[in-house]
Formats: sequence, C-alpha cells, structure tokens
Amino acid sequence: MKSLAKSRLRAAAAAAVTAALGCTALAAVPTTASAAGGSLAVQYRTGASGATADQSEPWLKVRNTGSGSVQLSDVKVRYYFKGDAVGEAYRFACSWAVKGCGNITGTFGTLAKPTATADRYLEIGFTSGAGSLAPGADTGDMQLRFYRANWQTLTQSDDHSFGAGSAAYADWSKVTAQLGGATVWGAAPEGNDPTDPTDPTDPTDPGDPGENGPALFDDFNYGGHSDPQIAAHGWSVRSNAGGPGVPGATWAPDKVTFATQSGNSIMNLETSTAGTGESTKQTEILTQSMKFRNGTYAARVKFNDAPKSGPDGDHLVQTFFTINDLKAPMADDYAEYDFEYLPNGGWGESGNILYTTSWETYRPDPWEAVNQHTESRQSYAGWHDLVVTIDNNAITYYIDGQLFGTHGAAYLPERGMSINFNQWLIDLAGQTSTTPRAYDQQVDYVLHVKDHVLTPAQVNAKVAAYRAAGTTFQDTVPAG
Repeated sequence: MKSLAKSRLRAAAAAAVTAALGCTALAAVPTTASAAGGSLAVQYRTGASGATADQSEPWLKVRNTGSGSVQLSDVKVRYYFKGDAVGEAYRFACSWAVKGCGNITGTFGTLAKPTATADRYLEIGFTSGAGSLAPGADTGDMQLRFYRANWQTLTQSDDHSFGAGSAAYADWSKVTAQLGGATVWGAAPEGNDPTDPTDPTDPTDPGDPGENGPALFDDFNYGGHSDPQIAAHGWSVRSNAGGPGVPGATWAPDKVTFATQSGNSIMNLETSTAGTGESTKQTEILTQSMKFRNGTYAARVKFNDAPKSGPDGDHLVQTFFTINDLKAPMADDYAEYDFEYLPNGGWGESGNILYTTSWETYRPDPWEAVNQHTESRQSYAGWHDLVVTIDNNAITYYIDGQLFGTHGAAYLPERGMSINFNQWLIDLAGQTSTTPRAYDQQVDYVLHVKDHVLTPAQVNAKVAAYRAAGTTFQDTVPAG
C-alpha cells in the first residue's frame, strides 16, 4: 500500500477537489462465418503444460485463410478459462512476438453465461502498428501469458481453451477469432458467442455505446487559461488554496498554457519553485461536474524527468486521475483512480516510480485508508497513452496499450467523479537550492466513454475519428 505520507497528501488532494467543485465535505469445430470477405484460423500451443502452473501460457498464431488482406486491428481472439477464485484479478503479459509485443493488447472479460470450464476470457487484440496479413500469411509466434495478480498457483486443467498436450502449433477450435465483429473461427463455451449482443463485455456489440453513446472528448484547443471556452466546456483551472503539495504554495492558472505541436493542440502544466513554499507555483485543471463513473478514461500525457530550466531533483508528482469528495470519514461512496508519476521519487522512493491507485475510502484522523495500487520503478519520460477502464467487475489500467494493473471489485465507484490533471511538489527535500526551476507536464487529449470498456486500440481509433472529423470538443455525457 501507499506510504502514510503519500496517503495523507492524496487525502488533501481530495479535500482540495471538494473545495474546487463547491462540494460539501468488469468441444466444437471451427465456424465458417466470414466478415468482409475474410476468414481466419488460429493455431495454439502451450508453454506451460501442467494442470497447475505459476502462469498460463497460451502461445498463438493467427492465419489469414481468406482471399483478401486482413487488417490485424480488426481481429480479436478470445481464450476462455475458469477463474481460480471469486473476484480474482489477473494480469496479461507478452513475452515475445514476431509482430512486437507493443502491438498486441490483452484484456480480461467475464462471460454472460458461465460454464463448468469457463467464466472468463482473455481477449487479444492488435494495434494499427501490427499491420495486415496477406492471404495465407500468419502473425508468427505470439508468446503470451497471464497470471493471478497475487502470483498464487493457478489451475488450468479445467479451462475451456487449455490443451495440456499441445506442445506444437496446431489449429485450435477452443479459441475464437472475430474479424470486423463477426466470429470467423472457433467455438466459445456454450451460450457465449462473442458476437452475442447480450454479452455485456462484448466490445463489438452492434449497439456498441463506444461508437455512438455518451462521451467526452477534448483536444485542449484553447487560446489560454482565461479562454471562456474552458469554462463553457466544463473545466475549471484551479486558483483556490489548499493541498496537496508544499505548504504555502499557490495554484497558478496562468501557468496552464496551450500551444500547437506536430499539428495537435497541447495543454502544458508548469510547476515552478525557488526552494520555498511562497515561491512554489503548482497547476491543476479539473471538470466542474462529478458526472463520470463507469466506462473508459484515456489521455495522452507527456511526463518529464528533468526541469526545463534550473537544477533537477524536486519531489514532483505528475498526474491524470478521477476523484469525488469524501462526504464523511470512511464513507463508502468515495472513489479515486490515479496515474501518478514521480520522476525524482518521493514518499520514501529514491528514483523514478509510476503508481496506479484505486481508492475505496479513507479516514483523515486518525488516518486509515482502503486502497490498492500497482507501481513500476523506471523512467516514464516522454509521451504515454494512459487508459483506465471501470466495469462492474474491476478497474484496469493500461500504459501504451499494455496492461499495467488490475484492481478488484471492492474499489469500484458508487457515484460520479471529476476528471483531473495536476502537477505539484510533495516537499522541498529533493532539491534544497534556492535557484529557480520549472517543470512541465503536457496533455494532448482526454477521452471518457460512458458505461463502455474500450481496448487501448479502440481508444486510439476513436480519437483518430474525432480528429479526422475536425472535432476538437464533444461532451454528450449527461449530468448526474
């Protein structure tokens, strides 16, 4: 769990959001279906053949058996398995792939009609970078794996898609493949066709709200922090006092600026200090309404390890998060979901660390917190695609299309939240110089799709569609 100091500062952040908002205190033969004139076959072998194992290793190849080229971004493959415990969280990883692990996504879903051998699935997708398959071509090796989040032994002998004797690649009908939304290979567990419109986690449902349902998209195409369109579009650039951050620091609206880079409008949050609280200027922008709950949240954010000017070393926090107000100590309707990058450490960390944290509730005094977090100790300097999805089963975090962490149902939100970006200093212990210095965090866009889980690839496609249409802002998410 987070350190006490960190948790207290996030509590201060929650209180600050409350003030800023004016609040009060997720054995069959292959089918012959086709889509867009194409067809596929999936080959399987297992890298972990035991009845129990530390992790399941479904190694796959997808082959184009049709007469036309197939875009891999239109392909979804599902591997079906039985969960090891109620509410168990799983994590996906790619060990090696001919197409590149960075071009392969893995997400988990639950079946609408559980069977004796499956109540969940791992869905494999592809980004646009995976390219296409010519007739007769295949993806080559995809050495995939998944494991229990607590790293306990898993049982795979009772999994629908598992083949204990599959030591070499062969066609395998116990996984399914979709092309353009139609099932073109394999058989799902009985009653769970992935194109069944009753499947609540089916991302290709014909009534897909990810396509036409309520959504917020903002490309941050504004003239400056005082542009009236910022408020008209539901944002507030923070100026009120309070935490988190260095005591005596102020939140400076004029440090939130906008510019064009590589044809995209970019929002810049600058935080500066000369080594004292009074000289510290922090930045935050947040939605005025707490109307966002389940669904998909995404942003493209540039983290920076070094200041743009002055000496390095400050204990800086660069963020993208959702949050609502704590109405009472340990109130069970509090919620918060964070991406927090510390380029120079802090909270007891000595170097780069990225946290994702899901909060159920807390009590400020005496301090008690209920949350779950995942962390990675490495540099995340540069642009990153950040996605968090919330369904009725779990909170799932992705970075650059790769699963980063899955947090359990105990941390699901009971009511709406605001969407926030901020950059602030934990303390002044990392750099004690009084020489002025300034740090930037940049944001390309933000997207929320209400009540629908999108894969990272679907997020990218939706953002590309907004931009192709010339849409710089849309908010169709209803209030309340």
